[in-house]
Amino acid sequence: MNTLAGMFALGLTEFASILVGLLILWLIISIPVYVSGWVVTGGNTSIGRAMLATLLGPIVYFVVLLITGVALGAFIGGSAFVIAIAIAFIALLSVYKSIFRTGWLGAFAIAVVSIIIFTILVLFMGFFISTTFPGIAFPDPVQYMQA
Repeated sequence: MNTLAGMFALGLTEFASILVGLLILWLIISIPVYVSGWVVTGGNTSIGRAMLATLLGPIVYFVVLLITGVALGAFIGGSAFVIAIAIAFIALLSVYKSIFRTGWLGAFAIAVVSIIIFTILVLFMGFFISTTFPGIAFPDPVQYMQA
């Protein structure tokens, strides 16, 4: 099946594999948030809090971005998106602030340090994979979209 509909025709094994992959990805993405939360709070955090923050943070960010963008867009037009991004980021910081029990500056530090740690982790893993498996070929997602 070469169509987009064929991509969504999954069996139980494929669905379970995707679910396990998403859970592993969620844990991996939570590690930089955990480390930055641990540094900022002086060790007063847990991986569970980090996982909760990485689950709720993007959901709150997206919902606030969508609602704010639509509401402000009706009044001020195209520039509403920039304001909506800023308001959504503040909402994300409020999630970090409440989950990690820190102030606004601490929440901002957790967000920034998480991004730095994640970037270093991605660069390291990319280097590791490319040097360990030099002949690896990643599938081209465009080929699945072509009819």
